Amino acid sequence: MPVGLSEEDLDQLDQLVFLRRSLRRGEHLFRLGDRFQSLYAVRSGFFKTHILMEDGREQVTGFQMAGELLGLDGISTERHSCDAVALENSEVCVMPFDRLEHLGRELEALQRHLHKVMSREIVREHGVMMLLGSMRAEERLAAFLLNLSHRLSARGYSAHEFILRMTREEIGSYLGLKLETVSRLLSRFQEEGLITVQQKNVRLQDSAGLRRIVGNEGGAP
Repeated sequence: MPVGLSEEDLDQLDQLVFLRRSLRRGEHLFRLGDRFQSLYAVRSGFFKTHILMEDGREQVTGFQMAGELLGLDGISTERHSCDAVALENSEVCVMPFDRLEHLGRELEALQRHLHKVMSREIVREHGVMMLLGSMRAEERLAAFLLNLSHRLSARGYSAHEFILRMTREEIGSYLGLKLETVSRLLSRFQEEGLITVQQKNVRLQDSAGLRRIVGNEGGAP
């Protein structure tokens, strides 16, 4: 939550979070069509959001980790537009949106932070559209791994070694790739010395090489 709040302001924000909710792996935090009431800050664990296509296939729309927010999809229509499912045993802080709005009017720093979070979500969705519309398969997977690395690093975790909480099929759904393509590319990246993979454990051996694949020589994606 926002840097720059006084201790008194932080106390008010702490009082807003009156409930922590624990979820087991596979449990829904909310479902498509549920009434929107709260935003959820992921305290621990990992989530995916997805929708069901008309033919019954699942389309993954995002992955959320500790330190990120869930529920922003419901603000405009007051109904959730996707399902949110825990990929492992997780815990969230429940923040009732009406109380959050009220507090935001009193605390400018909080309101600015919420606007930044919403803007970041818009930018992320735009990035995914670009990813699916203009990148080759190997570029999509390299960008995905670099993005995970960047997000984990920003939260104090290792940028070079992490566990994939999602299945390869879920990665494929998110990136618009077949399961076989994801598995083949992971094997190819390993053969080329870019990564090492042991089941769900991934180590980035050559981040610069991954960035060259996506045409991003500097910085994080």
